[in-house]
Amino acid sequence: MQRFTISACAGLLALAMASPSLAADLPRPAYKAPLYSAPGFSWSGFYVGINGGYGWGNTNWANTSGTSADFDVKGWMFGGTLGYNLQTGSWVWGIEGDWDYANIKGTGVSTLPTGLCTGVGCETKNTWLGTGRARIGYAWDRFLPYITGGAAFGNVKMIRSSGVSDSDTKIGWTLGGGVEYAFMGAWSAKLEYLYVDLGKGECGVTTCGVATDVEFKTNIVRAGLNYRF
Repeated sequence: MQRFTISACAGLLALAMASPSLAADLPRPAYKAPLYSAPGFSWSGFYVGINGGYGWGNTNWANTSGTSADFDVKGWMFGGTLGYNLQTGSWVWGIEGDWDYANIKGTGVSTLPTGLCTGVGCETKNTWLGTGRARIGYAWDRFLPYITGGAAFGNVKMIRSSGVSDSDTKIGWTLGGGVEYAFMGAWSAKLEYLYVDLGKGECGVTTCGVATDVEFKTNIVRAGLNYRF
């Protein structure tokens, strides 16, 4: 009995001494560093920018005497932009305003042999144009297609063939869409199309002899560069 007890104790002692070696031989669980997930890009915030492009459209002169003139206008424009975006999920809601110096103009003659646009014709000229619009876009990370619409306002200068002129500041509407792409942190570039209708300006009796309505409608394609805060 005593011999058995001694043998059992010796066996337990040997097992205890061997345990650390056995544990060292067991495979250790692999350590995996936690995956880093970069924060998603956000369009939210204020921004300022510049823009420039080209406009083409139509103008019409008409009065109660039966004289009318319908002709094309075209020209370039450039200016500044100010806006704000709020992103909720993938949707981006924004407001944007801009003011552009413009040189969109055209000349046409009247339909009658005698009238206010005979000879060298009448000229319609848009000298500046601004808009105040809402924007709704759907963001794919840094790529943002959007639709936009709101108020448009601008100056319409009406010049008779005799050289006398009248000027009228009009408020109308605009509707369009575009795409914007963000790069280098706070910068983004955009390309957009707008249809602008400034309604009817009025060439007064002093200038045109009889009150004359002058319509001005234009299509605009322009590019822009914005910086977000």
